[in-house]
Amino acid sequence: METDFQIVDSHQHFWQVGRFDYPWMKPELGVLYRDYLPPELGPLLADAGVSKTVLVQASNTLEETRWLLSLADEHPFIAGVVGWIDLTGDAAAQLDEFASHAKFKGVRHLVESEPADEWLVQPEVLRGLRTLASRGFAYDLLVHTRHLKYARQLAQELPELRLVVDHLAKPPIARREIEEWTSEFRAIADYPNVWCKLSGMVTEADWQNWTPQDLRPFVDNALECFGPKRLMFGSDWPVCLLAATYEQVLESLQSLLAELSYEDRKRIFAENAEDFYRLHEQSQAAA
Repeated sequence: METDFQIVDSHQHFWQVGRFDYPWMKPELGVLYRDYLPPELGPLLADAGVSKTVLVQASNTLEETRWLLSLADEHPFIAGVVGWIDLTGDAAAQLDEFASHAKFKGVRHLVESEPADEWLVQPEVLRGLRTLASRGFAYDLLVHTRHLKYARQLAQELPELRLVVDHLAKPPIARREIEEWTSEFRAIADYPNVWCKLSGMVTEADWQNWTPQDLRPFVDNALECFGPKRLMFGSDWPVCLLAATYEQVLESLQSLLAELSYEDRKRIFAENAEDFYRLHEQSQAAA
């Protein structure tokens, strides 16, 4: 589906096997177990009409964040970086290193890999997130359904912190189990400081046999809960390659949202990511 506006991809990754500690990366992941770098993604973005991306961390290391920012310096299509800091440590000192970089926009932690489901609301983590909020940065919630009750507690305790749920909290699309997820998902959407990415769905569906209609109940639910002003498109490239190409991910979501107004589609595919991550401030800072 062609548009007359440039799309913003709110969620993509780069990595090099063995360069950093990727606890999730194992040879059995097949297509993902190799390097993914900007020269490979650039042509895909051009073909899809995507002008900007938000590059998101995949390793809980400061070293990876430094590397991602260096890639952002080299490749103009990377408009923002969501990196990592140790929220349980001296968050202020770590942010001092990154805050001056115009493309550093937020932080994420691999919460799904933590043994404690309540990791988000531990006192030392909340202290770090409070510092993040005071500096005006956002936080990406990489969570599953079981974590959403703690995400609600976080949203309530820190209403000044901009939060975004990655991948709709990874609903069990392949198993078509929507009830428990719906209940928790609706509850987190009640907090106005929480947004959501329409991303990562194809890898929660049946990798070999999914269709856009398998995603529809979850997309419709997200629209009902968050509305078009707090949703944003994300490809989750290259993770999406387990189930779909970049083009297939984008086109499937475009087809599912085709009945929305032009203004709402522009919000979801471009403006909301710009606003949430304050991507416009990058160009101003560079001017």
